[in-house]
Amino acid sequence: MSEEMRDQLASEYVLGLLEGDALAEAERFIDEDSSFATLVEDWRRRMVELDVTAALQPPATDLWDRIETSLGVAKTAPANPRRQRAPRSGVTSRLWNSLPAWRGVGLAASAAALVMAIGIGVLMRENARTPVMVAVLLSDQNQPAAIVNAFGDGRTELVPLTAITAPEGKSLQVWTLWDRARGPVSVGLMDAMHSLDLSVQNLPRTTTDQLFEVTLEPAGGSPTGRPTGPILMKGNASLAL
Repeated sequence: MSEEMRDQLASEYVLGLLEGDALAEAERFIDEDSSFATLVEDWRRRMVELDVTAALQPPATDLWDRIETSLGVAKTAPANPRRQRAPRSGVTSRLWNSLPAWRGVGLAASAAALVMAIGIGVLMRENARTPVMVAVLLSDQNQPAAIVNAFGDGRTELVPLTAITAPEGKSLQVWTLWDRARGPVSVGLMDAMHSLDLSVQNLPRTTTDQLFEVTLEPAGGSPTGRPTGPILMKGNASLAL
């Protein structure tokens, strides 16, 4: 499953859009896959941010009257949601106690809520595809050679601007450095430059001035866990415009 599909599954789980096998699969991933569980928590935090932007609103005092009016039922008593209503009779009673009628109202409300939830999910997924941090990697001739895009959902990608193929017996290795005390961390390995999702799932989110670089290493990657070969390109992350 691609990272985009995993992110979509996590968002739909938080929005309550899953059921059956899809719901069971998401719950299994949460129990067994810590990176997926982190995605779910990220989506929950985003939804909380949406919730707190809306102030609580008490229901209007004429709520019940307006419900009756929308159902085409004449008012039988002054509206007062705090007072016990007298038993209804005739058409009012049949409608008020009709399970199919209220099921229809409930289904309509549920459908409206579902459409809104899907719209929010689509909008947030579109925003997640927009980079929040960008690093332009320059060659030793000070020419743009690749771009690193870091997205709001945590995904980070390398997009090449030049064609580079490692010599026989060599590999191109991508590194990032955000903490000099920890040192550079390998986030990708390839034989030739191509678009690549970087392995940053267990790393902190990309920050301003975070270094990304590509070095030439022995086939299979650096044997020391640190860059050993020449730096082919490098650049620091900054906020996307």
